[in-house]
Amino acid sequence: MTSNSTAKTLVKTFLRTPHSLKTKFQAKQLLAQFLKTQPYSPSSISILISVYSNFNLLHPSLFLFNSLNSPPLLAWKSIVKCYANSGHFLNSLTCFVQMRSFGIYPDPNMFPFVLKACVFLKNLRLGESIHGCVIRLGLDFDLFTGNALLNMYAKFQSLQPNGGHKVFAFNVFDGMPKCDELCGTSAQEKGASIIQLDRITKVLEMMPKRDVVSWNTVIAGNAQNGMYEEALRMVREMGNANMKPDSFTLSSVLPIFAEYVDVIKGKEIHGYAIRHWFDSDFYIASSLIDMYANCARIEDSCSVFNLLSKRDDISWNSIIAACVQNGVFDEGLKLFRQMLTAEVKPRDVTFSSIMPACAYLTTLHLGKQLHGYIIRGGFNDNMFIASSLVDMYAKCGNIKAARWIFNQMEHHDMVSWTAIIMGYALHGHAHDALLLFKQMEMDGVKPNYVSYIAVFTACSHAGLTEEAWRYFNSMSRNHGIKPGLEHYAAMADLLGRAGKLEEAYEFIGSMHTASTAARRWKDAAKMRIFMKKKGIRKEPACSWIEVKNRVHTFISGDKSHPLYDRIFEALKDLLEQIEREGYIPDTNEDFHDVDEEQKKYIIFSHSERLALAFGIISTPAGTTIRITKNIRVCVDCHTAIKLISKVVQREIIVRDNSRFHHFKDGKCSCRDYW
Repeated sequence: MTSNSTAKTLVKTFLRTPHSLKTKFQAKQLLAQFLKTQPYSPSSISILISVYSNFNLLHPSLFLFNSLNSPPLLAWKSIVKCYANSGHFLNSLTCFVQMRSFGIYPDPNMFPFVLKACVFLKNLRLGESIHGCVIRLGLDFDLFTGNALLNMYAKFQSLQPNGGHKVFAFNVFDGMPKCDELCGTSAQEKGASIIQLDRITKVLEMMPKRDVVSWNTVIAGNAQNGMYEEALRMVREMGNANMKPDSFTLSSVLPIFAEYVDVIKGKEIHGYAIRHWFDSDFYIASSLIDMYANCARIEDSCSVFNLLSKRDDISWNSIIAACVQNGVFDEGLKLFRQMLTAEVKPRDVTFSSIMPACAYLTTLHLGKQLHGYIIRGGFNDNMFIASSLVDMYAKCGNIKAARWIFNQMEHHDMVSWTAIIMGYALHGHAHDALLLFKQMEMDGVKPNYVSYIAVFTACSHAGLTEEAWRYFNSMSRNHGIKPGLEHYAAMADLLGRAGKLEEAYEFIGSMHTASTAARRWKDAAKMRIFMKKKGIRKEPACSWIEVKNRVHTFISGDKSHPLYDRIFEALKDLLEQIEREGYIPDTNEDFHDVDEEQKKYIIFSHSERLALAFGIISTPAGTTIRITKNIRVCVDCHTAIKLISKVVQREIIVRDNSRFHHFKDGKCSCRDYW
């Protein structure tokens, strides 16, 4: 315990050099000693408030502030700052207006916090009023105030010029002098129609001094709002002003080259980052990973990631998303496991990124594990993650779980609606899919380009040609959506499946988009000959089945599986059983130049049958079997699996390259239309 004289000396020292305090604990100790040893003084109290505001200690700051009868500028400035930094933006602005009503003029250090409050309240009109106050007081020359103005207008750049967001801050000032009146300017006089870009440019031009932060604020604002050319122009002007781009500048412009898929320019930025030792920066590395991934250069993305000596959650999330977006699903899952091993905590974006890998690979067990992690981590209320779960369960064959999650969601956006509609479409539940589409419209969610693809997919798998035509015509008429290539392809597929080949041909001929094949039949024939000479072949028929948390792969006619002998015996036994049910092999779709018996053997050893037999001998009786196939299920296998589901009394779910088939009790959900 220090003596009274020692305590007085310490207090005086800290009051003279308040920045020497390093911790909140020291700041609180200072207050206790001050109250014991020092006489009341507004200037000393203001210094204490300033100390507390630096540590964002709001309640002690307010306690001291309220003890002052006439707070000086330092006290007002500190409390405005503390409110803003603590997220109490309305209170921050209220204090600013109260201070002006007492005739106290702000200094430049106060405006960055007031402008920050305007940004977070999304109140452009009030921000304009504050800008007018800055000009009237002659403080627009200040570098930090100018940067704060640039940041505010950059954030508002994507909003409507007349303040399309609801203005809800002004009611706080009812009964007080208006900020416009206090500052001597009017937001109305500035003209709500002035484009934000012009404001940003004018603020930048009026600044007598600009630093890297000034330029970065403008560049980032333009880039984030899609004004890429303007952002790049500002980078060039920054260079002309002898300002060197820093890591923030580079991370702002790299997404532009990712959007343009311009790997050459992206590599130039990468080279600059290496030469200036920025390549180890987390944000630069993540931006580079994203840029290369968007340019389909996943190897380069992995190289950037592997060269990082330290990795944060942003870099991990970037590389996982890069792998999944480029179809390297196994590598994405591997990296996710490594991320957990490195004790890096996943975020919401992590799950949204990795879930499509589970959906594509139909690894239901891993999807369930991720779902459990999501629940334990408290992410299950996140709309984007919930939509990913809906998509994952639907594509892994469990449409009931997908619907349950969808029903649990408090709010539904376009992504979640489209996920469940497409899920029902792929499972052949066309009427459920169309009913959900109508419900979506009734809930006020406007359909978009992708949701109509889901609708046409549903119609195609059920042969609903009249309904499809009605939706196709309503796309542009009711919602202003111009049909694209995917919509035309889905409609052509529907008409072809329905046997309306002439109608399909006329429909394709009427396409308003560029012809896909451009009638270059001779060129196409030459390409097929070239591919044959080069040994390029069609992807072989392949099926996957997951048993005991392990995925087993089967290729048609393949005998390499360790349990092939047991699989073969099981297939023979199944064949005998279904023949007693009336099964007769259909070899019409097999075009191999072999005799009839050999054709029967080839069909007998199709990949989905090998996977099915393995599933039957490897799982308990009654277990649902889920199989994924990379091409369309043939007619004979479809018939055989229907009968197998009956004789083994199991539900068999097969996902081919276009839809799900649910086989049960000798029937299929597709009703033999696929």
